[in-house]
Amino acid sequence: MAEDTSEKKEGQIPTNLRLLVLLEEVARRGEAVKPAEMIEAMGLPKPTVHRLMQTAEAEGFLQRNLDGRAYGPGPRLRKLAFNTMSSEHLRTARLTILKSVAEELGETCNLATPDREGMIYLDRVETKWPLRIQLPIGTQVPFHCTASGKMYLSTLKPSTLAAVLRARTLEAVTGKTCTDPDALSAELEAIAKRGYSTDDEEFIAGMVAVAVPVRDTRNRLLATLSVHAPVQRHSLQELTEFLPSLQKGAGELASLT
Repeated sequence: MAEDTSEKKEGQIPTNLRLLVLLEEVARRGEAVKPAEMIEAMGLPKPTVHRLMQTAEAEGFLQRNLDGRAYGPGPRLRKLAFNTMSSEHLRTARLTILKSVAEELGETCNLATPDREGMIYLDRVETKWPLRIQLPIGTQVPFHCTASGKMYLSTLKPSTLAAVLRARTLEAVTGKTCTDPDALSAELEAIAKRGYSTDDEEFIAGMVAVAVPVRDTRNRLLATLSVHAPVQRHSLQELTEFLPSLQKGAGELASLT
């Protein structure tokens, strides 16, 4: 009877859709998933799920988490998500919102998404001022010393954040970069409470930035919307006065998902 039940469950998902459904479930959860959780979620036999996850890992769609037991999105799955979000229809609507915010603030606005090693600039609208800081679309910037990166880190579970901070050296990019994991953790806790993050010349000397989250319907961070400017035009305090406009733009961007 046990064998009949297993065969019945396995038959609920067509063979040619199993890997796709597994990847969809990993992406839906938004955090590293252990095989046992996928067995329960998909109703497939243990050997089948393990085989699917190993195949996805070998092909780059999944990769093991720092603990070596759980799996999260791999480079090919992240690239697929990036390309999907960059489709012409979505990008046109997104750029319309970004342009509106950038024109209102008079400074460069960026939309960034988290990758494995840092934040990736998905879109941006440049300021019209001749003095500006060029960071092209596709640029990857560190988590620990950028407004967008710290916004993302502040949304991680404490155990995940601790593992991330242990796994990498907090490099001093400028003289104001925080390289103390405990001090950074305290700052991230404050960011989570207030709902926005800042970069006070921590990534590039002479540049300040403010970022807010773009969240999905389950309140998970999808991306960050940020504004940055040279200190010759704005102090960090002045940039925080743009928060209402940034938050309004983030809400409009979230409505596109």
